[in-house]
Amino acid sequence: MKIRVVIAEDQGMVRGALAALLELEDDIEVVAQARDAAEALAALGRTGADLLLTDIEMPGMTGLELAAKVRDEMAAVKVIILTTFARSGYLRRALDAGVRGYLLKDAPSSELADAIRRVHAGGRAVSAELAAEAWGEQDPLTDRERQVLRLAADGRSSAEIAGTLHLAEGTVRNYLSEAISKLGAANRVDAARIARSKGFL
Repeated sequence: MKIRVVIAEDQGMVRGALAALLELEDDIEVVAQARDAAEALAALGRTGADLLLTDIEMPGMTGLELAAKVRDEMAAVKVIILTTFARSGYLRRALDAGVRGYLLKDAPSSELADAIRRVHAGGRAVSAELAAEAWGEQDPLTDRERQVLRLAADGRSSAEIAGTLHLAEGTVRNYLSEAISKLGAANRVDAARIARSKGFL
């Protein structure tokens, strides 16, 4: 019985290369490829896949948000994050979202196949260089502060953010102020930079 995998990755060349690599394994079958979270969720529902392999940074919903959604709505599907970001903040949020594996894109391809087998069997697979850092600095942001800060980092005004998230403009300013304060930042741009560098965003 092959392990059925859905790959979610917004870069076409990377997505294709991952699929080609995994198809070389006798016990792994890539049943669908997705460009974003919406496509990934549809593919998981359609194929009944065992495992989702996803990047973190994708348009719309991030891989971490996708993982949390899969955990809540498709508990049988296991999730592995494959990313370029070696940040302890991302790893901790991934584990909180129910992710069973967290690997870096520069890892050998054999490590990815082994991780898929281990996670499918009920284990965990985390890059060794990240595991030691996982218990470093705690993420001080709430999910709402993170949402607001992410939109602010894209250059949106408080009014635009309020419209997007269906919040009062004053509430948005409060969230931004809290985030700036927690991160010891000078302003919203600085707060977004700090949060991104630590993997909180």
